[in-house]
Amino acid sequence: MRTVGQNRCMTSEPTAPAERVYRSGTAVAGGVLMLGLAAWLGGDAMIRGEGSTPLVAAAALLLAVPLVVAFTLRPAVLAGEDRLRVRNPFRTVELPWASVATVRSGYSSEVLADGATYQLWAIPVSLRERKKANRHNERISSGRPPGGLLGMGRVEDISTERQAPSDEAIGELRELARQRADRTGSVSVRWAYEILGPAAAGALALLVALLAG
Repeated sequence: MRTVGQNRCMTSEPTAPAERVYRSGTAVAGGVLMLGLAAWLGGDAMIRGEGSTPLVAAAALLLAVPLVVAFTLRPAVLAGEDRLRVRNPFRTVELPWASVATVRSGYSSEVLADGATYQLWAIPVSLRERKKANRHNERISSGRPPGGLLGMGRVEDISTERQAPSDEAIGELRELARQRADRTGSVSVRWAYEILGPAAAGALALLVALLAG
């Protein structure tokens, strides 16, 4: 598995000979941490709470857990042999490669297909990493020596140019779209009811518990 990204936070995982999965390692780690914290606080409130507190805590967990999963663990971009599958917080979009006009990275990562634009939540853009890569490349082109003031500080390898992790991932997807442009099919969009259903039930339960309390 090759790991790239802000502080090595984006992962590109070859799950099959013809498929790659892109996701944010930082988001996954943050999601696991938040779920653990929610389980600890919510479980404590349900066990030790009095009155309506256990019901409110249970309803809050039912609302919060799906949302945390949606925004941290769920997002992924899967580049398959025939299509690009974009898994965002509340829906999954399947795009045959022939429908992909371009993949781009500005202030956010996007794929344009069949006249529509879809965000790539799993590939967050870091302007800090992009500026760092640009400074590194400028140092190469100008021939300035590595290091800080008076040659002191961190020494870096200036033998090759760099790209921000999100730009590197977008470049790979753009190349895959070019290579597999003959893979046709239909665009499909599916809402993530496994996320929306529990979250809606949790919101309703929380409202009822608060009103009843």
